Amino acid sequence: MGKSLQVVDILSPGCNLEAYMRSVSAIAVLTAEEERELAERLFYQNDLEAARRLVMSHLRFVVHIAKSYSGYGLQLGDLVQEGNVGLMKAVKRFDPSMGVRLVSFAVHWIKAEMHEFILRNWRIVKVATTKAQRKLFFNLRSQKKRLGWMNNAEVDAIAEDLGVDSAVVRQMEGRLASSDTAFDAPADEDEDRAYLAPASFLEDDQADPALQVENSNWEENSQANLLSAMKQLDERSQDILAQRWLMDEKATLHELAAKYQVSAERIRQLEKNAMKKIKGALLQA
Repeated sequence: MGKSLQVVDILSPGCNLEAYMRSVSAIAVLTAEEERELAERLFYQNDLEAARRLVMSHLRFVVHIAKSYSGYGLQLGDLVQEGNVGLMKAVKRFDPSMGVRLVSFAVHWIKAEMHEFILRNWRIVKVATTKAQRKLFFNLRSQKKRLGWMNNAEVDAIAEDLGVDSAVVRQMEGRLASSDTAFDAPADEDEDRAYLAPASFLEDDQADPALQVENSNWEENSQANLLSAMKQLDERSQDILAQRWLMDEKATLHELAAKYQVSAERIRQLEKNAMKKIKGALLQA
């Protein structure tokens, strides 16, 4: 069923998120009778069209749930994409004989996929590796009564409520209060702040001043020798080489042939002879 439901993967890289949300909001919500009929067609007959309609009609709920996780600094579109995966898993496993609406069943699958995505991506270093730590990660913000650091009594109360050690609460609070630092400075960052990025503290093995001076002198000397060799050519040969090699929009042999009223083969011969003269002059230099 997953392969056939790729139609719901609307959030392609070039998709506009606002347009996507408007689109899914425009999809009609199913009535209880319509939902039960579609669910029975899928459950008993493996009707993929019924599955598609069930998924499409619940995409708006995925967006609603994804917005509740906006405080973790992740892209809303990525959360929606992960939630859509959870929705499809829920539709595939939904049993209409249980007597509950699909949204009540699917919300757990949607949140599970989003939770996994958040834990994988919210920090470069994993913030929660055990079941207790994961529970603490997603409940600590709601448990805190104020924005500042918690006192010992608050830490002990949360630790007892969530069934973890007080030291784990302190550690998780510190992780939640910290922020990631980009390895490279943003492109629009000013020069003074750009030096604070970690990448600016790495050793540059290409920054040898002696090599830089040597390379600069070599380039300047090569350019000077090339200009000197070019001046030894006649004006027509200089123009041909310039038009063929030094211009942004290089001229063709036929264009130069029309300009000098000779054949294209003659222009090619003049170009070849001029290149040989320049090569010889550069070798002597």
